[in-house]
Amino acid sequence: MISPSPISDLSLTSYFLALTAAVILGISKSGLKGIGVFTVTVMALAFGARQSTGQLIPLLMCGDLFAVSYYSRHARRDYLRRFLPWMLLGILFGAWVGKDLPEQVFKWAMAGIILGSVLLMYWWDLRKSKHVPTHPAFAGSMGILAGVTTMIGNLAGPFTNLYFLAMRLPKNQFIGTAAWLFLITNWVKLPLHIFLWKTIDREVLLTDLWLLPGLVLGLLLGVRLVRRIREGFYRKLILLLTAVGAILLLLR
Repeated sequence: MISPSPISDLSLTSYFLALTAAVILGISKSGLKGIGVFTVTVMALAFGARQSTGQLIPLLMCGDLFAVSYYSRHARRDYLRRFLPWMLLGILFGAWVGKDLPEQVFKWAMAGIILGSVLLMYWWDLRKSKHVPTHPAFAGSMGILAGVTTMIGNLAGPFTNLYFLAMRLPKNQFIGTAAWLFLITNWVKLPLHIFLWKTIDREVLLTDLWLLPGLVLGLLLGVRLVRRIREGFYRKLILLLTAVGAILLLLR
């Protein structure tokens, strides 16, 4: 029989925070992109910054499986092929530098880039510009930044959001393409966390079993919420949540 001992080591406050993070994660994986930073922040409060990165991976993978099964028919394989190789390169680079990179430097640099990109996207929208960036450097820079940040802190969401918004993907195509992207990249990250960083072990997996009900609840809530959001408002909401998430990152 599986022992519940790992969860018994957590305080009630830490378990409540982790369960809340699992619910937010479920809502995010259901399609309400932009709130992933909230998940990472709350999980870090529960487990600490470094341990939380490994603690999230199995939950992220479960959420990815749901998202792919629900939204797969809407995925755009052409955008996935443009973005994924760069993101994988960023993951490998992030695995190499992640152990020695000062968290404060990482946090401020990433928040600054995210906020700058959000402001640029907002400016595009004010101009009613229909221009879609086509230069390979745009996909390359966003992909590498997404890969580095997902490896170091499970924080690729803002960069993938900005890329797919810049491509002006409709809501369901946005969600379906991102679902496949994260399913693949989180499977790539798994052995790196187990064997290189050693942030995933048996206790992490057992603890995550206790958090699965929160993830399932979030997935169910998220599907209902996304259905009610109009196409035009969805884009504005993702930009707003991405910006708020970047500011929250600075306050961690």
